[in-house]
Amino acid sequence: MSQENDERAGLTRRDLLKSAALAGAALGASGVLHPAIAESVTAGEHPELAPPAPRFAKTMKGVPFEARETARIAIVGTGLRGRGVLRDFLGCPGVQITALCDNVPEKAQRASKMVTDKGQPAPALYTQGELAFEQLVTRDDIDLVYTATPWEWHVPVMLAALKAGKHTASECPFAMTLKDLWAVVDASEKHRRHAIQLENCNYGYNEMLVNRMVHAGVFGEPLHGAAAYLHDLRGILFEDRDEGLWRRAFHTRDNANLYPTHGLGPVAWYLDIHKGDRFEYMVSMSTPERGLTLHREATVADKTNPKWQETYVTGDLNSSLIKTAKGRTILLQHDVSNPRPYSRLNALQGTKGVFEDYPARIYIEGQAGGERFGPIDSWKKDFEDPLWTKLGEAARTSGHGGMDYIMAWRLVQCLREGLVPDIDVYDSAAWSAPYPLSAISVSKGSAPVKFPDFTRGNWQK
Repeated sequence: MSQENDERAGLTRRDLLKSAALAGAALGASGVLHPAIAESVTAGEHPELAPPAPRFAKTMKGVPFEARETARIAIVGTGLRGRGVLRDFLGCPGVQITALCDNVPEKAQRASKMVTDKGQPAPALYTQGELAFEQLVTRDDIDLVYTATPWEWHVPVMLAALKAGKHTASECPFAMTLKDLWAVVDASEKHRRHAIQLENCNYGYNEMLVNRMVHAGVFGEPLHGAAAYLHDLRGILFEDRDEGLWRRAFHTRDNANLYPTHGLGPVAWYLDIHKGDRFEYMVSMSTPERGLTLHREATVADKTNPKWQETYVTGDLNSSLIKTAKGRTILLQHDVSNPRPYSRLNALQGTKGVFEDYPARIYIEGQAGGERFGPIDSWKKDFEDPLWTKLGEAARTSGHGGMDYIMAWRLVQCLREGLVPDIDVYDSAAWSAPYPLSAISVSKGSAPVKFPDFTRGNWQK
């Protein structure tokens, strides 16, 4: 990493040399990684791993929403993703879209037409610059502010909403630095409002099916999970519109897992993270960067194009291992720069059997056919999630195979019925933390990094 990137991760050159010396001494003495290395990146060395709790700290874990007849929702960011989730909210009963915000007025107007086409009153529009959301959140007809902006705006929008007394939900990643993750956790606790990552993959058909199977004991005791975001995004990253205008820039900044939550969220549910277990520490390493550079050479013929001034530093494939407090392990990977079929891995190994996705297959000890994978179809009758049983027909016409609609419907149900949200601020922070943690680990020669306990001990309750 460059000096600028080292500083982004909260590191110094002295940190790097110290870590390298410790690692070399341990390896030379034993030939294996010395246990002491697991303590090489701790809160003492990196205070943002465990900052002191504010005096007002009081957990939001288990806190329900206030029940209401109608869920009044405002949306900040009405591009492709914002309009996609808007469509799903409009398909849920008991929802009113009261305000929309985008610094491109045409996008906000397009989203507004979606609302009025559904028979709702025209929402208020806020289109006067990048900070227009600061006026939106002060309205008194909003219960939840949802943000689908470019990544760096997620935290400013959420903090403004929480300060204004509104619940808030964000696209992923929840935040990209430890400082920002803690800021949202602390603001949620201070203002007694929920901040939630809308992780649609937790509501996928297979993910919800497997989650019920895990908790019914089908796989025995869970031991290991695998999670990933493996998606060839080269075409999207180099577009001159939409995400191509901003998302590629992150590949010039950090050598890290830039997008951990899609795979990690469902596996965290399988392993009861923050319900008796938590992420303890993580190690991470990256391959060289080649994919985006080669794609630019093949597709950007004009050498005066500003894209030729970019230097990509994110290794193509980042692989991390997470150890939990109970000793279980998770493989976490990220690659958006190479040709490959889409996969989130989505795997679970237990003492009685294993599930692996892409394609979905299962093996349970003693099953017919011997030691080979079989289809999961026979398990659907007993373990299909009730939300999919109830909503599946309508859901499958929405985005990402139906998971988007299930996610939106469930959030609205929790808002209207006064339920505890499925995903809280601590889950949201933990699922996004591998971005900054992997940057630290990679820059320190794959040294283990202690995982922040965003619950401050309440994961055990």
